[in-house]
Amino acid sequence: MAAETTEFRTEKDTMGEVQVPVEAYYGAQTQRAVENFPISGIRFPRVFIRAIGLIKKHAAMVNADLGLLDTRLSEAITQAADEVAAAKMDEQFVIDIFQTGSGTSTNMNANEVVATRANEILTGHKDTRNPVHPNDHVNMGQSSNDVIPAAIHVGAVVSITEDLLPALNVLRKALQEKAVAFDSIVKIGRTHLQDAVPIRLGQEFSGYVRQLQLGLERLEWAKGSLAELALGGTAVGTGLNTHPEFASRVIELTSKETGCSFREAENHFEAQAAQDATVQTSGTLKTVAVSLTKIANDIRWLSSGPRCGLGEINIPALQPGSSIMPGKVNPVIPESVTQVAAQVMGNDTAITIGCQAGNFELNVMLPVIAHNLFQSIKLLAGAAKILAEKCVNGISANETRCRALIENSLAMCTSLTPVIGYEQAAAIAKDAYATNKTVREVAKEKKILPKGKLEELLDPMKMT
Repeated sequence: MAAETTEFRTEKDTMGEVQVPVEAYYGAQTQRAVENFPISGIRFPRVFIRAIGLIKKHAAMVNADLGLLDTRLSEAITQAADEVAAAKMDEQFVIDIFQTGSGTSTNMNANEVVATRANEILTGHKDTRNPVHPNDHVNMGQSSNDVIPAAIHVGAVVSITEDLLPALNVLRKALQEKAVAFDSIVKIGRTHLQDAVPIRLGQEFSGYVRQLQLGLERLEWAKGSLAELALGGTAVGTGLNTHPEFASRVIELTSKETGCSFREAENHFEAQAAQDATVQTSGTLKTVAVSLTKIANDIRWLSSGPRCGLGEINIPALQPGSSIMPGKVNPVIPESVTQVAAQVMGNDTAITIGCQAGNFELNVMLPVIAHNLFQSIKLLAGAAKILAEKCVNGISANETRCRALIENSLAMCTSLTPVIGYEQAAAIAKDAYATNKTVREVAKEKKILPKGKLEELLDPMKMT
């Protein structure tokens, strides 16, 4: 079977002629970037494309209102950019993440796609430059240097709001339900992976609930930092070639359409030269990842067994766990979650390095910062959701196992200490260990306290 041949058309830019696929809506500058950066095959995600589409849409509307852009051209640009935001042109965003550090190639990719589609709307055929020009009209009042940072912030806030926060809330509620359901179940506590004093299983789960609640609060704080947008700074933060009202008006429209609150950066030089808000957000995402690791690992340990591990809780059996051991079932969801967390921690390192590339008036690792940030948000949202739905919701407590482990624990002697003293309590624990008896049995044999008092002190529930 013969391979399909691609037909090309000739496009021009300031550097000369370029051959572009006939069916493409992008033009010469995009094609040059495609040829220059055949590196990973990784492209900007949907959430970023939506954000840049909204910026182009609202920029055209504002420029028309300010009398800077012909209404006919503005309406076509608005429609085309709206199609970009609505995922109708995603296949036209073809440039690798590992490209020019400012993201100029991707900004021009957007400008060319919007311009070509707008011209198709106006004339019935594709044209990248007439009557709508990608630089003069679609990019009016903008620079890659303020558009790309703004799109990163918009995309991150929207994704955190629409995807991550709801997913974490689902997990938090699932854990809260278990904390309530397990509140009457007493189990052994553990510190240093050694027996400690009793704790209620519900109390243990309440700690996980609080971790997620604090994570939600930290993410809300991070959203506040991301809400400042670089739009209006143009090339270096001075606002050259843009109307003084342009940025605030575009940002107002973007806030209204996304349902998220954005504002113009207080200092455009900071907003373009640094990416500190992104570092903060990534650090918060890493914190959430660490919380999920703690929760997932505890679930793995608590459900270990089923006969030769801790076995204090039971988790849903989802799939066979071994190609050689029949009947083996593994904690696959917690394991998936911990792998996600590891990736997010790695992404945070890449973002941290990328955010150090703020040389003078511009950061030049914006695409890789964006890629890792959006991936972390998406991964955490997915992991939190499956942990809740496929694991936590199906957890049950093994009360018999919990009671047995408490009774056999040497840490039971701790409640005797205020009455008989530390050294005598330690001697009872030592004897219990040496004779393979329980603390209760040894204490009764030694008759250290009246039976009623001993039973009162050794009541596990009262210890919690």
